[in-house]
Amino acid sequence: MQNILDDFKKSVDSRTALFDIKIDSAINGTLNLSGRVLDGSQLDDLPRLFPTHKLNTASIRILNAEAHERVHVATNLTGLYEKPAFGMPLSSELCFGTGLEILDNQGNWVFIKQTDGYLGWAYRPYLGEGPAPAPTHLVLAPVIEVRAEPNETSAVLTRLVSGTGVVVEETSDGWSQVLANKSGWVQSQHLRPINDLPTTLEEKRAAIIRDSQRMTGIPYLWGGTSGNGIDCSGFAQLLHRWVGVDIPRDADMQCNAAKPIGPPYEVGDLFFFAEDNSRRNITHVGISLGGWKMIHSSRSRNGVYVDDVQEVKFLKDIFASAGSFLR
Repeated sequence: MQNILDDFKKSVDSRTALFDIKIDSAINGTLNLSGRVLDGSQLDDLPRLFPTHKLNTASIRILNAEAHERVHVATNLTGLYEKPAFGMPLSSELCFGTGLEILDNQGNWVFIKQTDGYLGWAYRPYLGEGPAPAPTHLVLAPVIEVRAEPNETSAVLTRLVSGTGVVVEETSDGWSQVLANKSGWVQSQHLRPINDLPTTLEEKRAAIIRDSQRMTGIPYLWGGTSGNGIDCSGFAQLLHRWVGVDIPRDADMQCNAAKPIGPPYEVGDLFFFAEDNSRRNITHVGISLGGWKMIHSSRSRNGVYVDDVQEVKFLKDIFASAGSFLR
């Protein structure tokens, strides 16, 4: 009967839900169950799976019903993994300051939930207690050096990646002293004040055109979200973050949440693509630069480049739909 639970688990989207239940024993028609689920409503499926049995669910933890520690990413960049070990598949990346809720732990690893509900495993020594200071600026460049003094000859203390939120404490002659995983100086031109993000649709579209070029040539990396390497949906998410718009992490999630649109396409619209051999219907996303011209992090081209959907047969054949978070 355990196979019934295992088969059902395959239908659960592990990015945003958890269903980890086992049968401990079967006594006099009662199944004694243990394990973890994210939400109590998931237990409602059990009677349907075992209609002829009584169910003892007292040993199943409901994680959302428990009190959990709030933490933040305290290093400049770390991975979010499918399993609690380095070398496991990378689900995403977390930059400094990202707020997390610890749902469970296993050794030096913690099972966490981000504010958007995205789940995964993070390395506990890279996390700090409580929330990070509220950022005042976002890092615009793919990667910037943080220096000990406000000049290019001083020592490099660390590096910060694109989209990282930092606190600017002081400015001096084109340099800003920032507080992140370390305190130091960066060139002010690589920062965007959060209180001065684009507000109108026209401003956001103009910023997306400029910002997208900053990432040209950054290599493709499955699960990547930064100038160290980025995947298609991470790139779309980053461009929206830079203009103050939060969107889901993965391409299929973005497709489901976006406002459906049709042509003519405008700057900032998202193009969604579906490949037949994928578990998920939508497997790729690109950002329109106006019309069918788009910029995307392409696995086949190994990085962020511009293509015309109508001129690239592969893209034209798998184009599925378009949507927008700006309109």
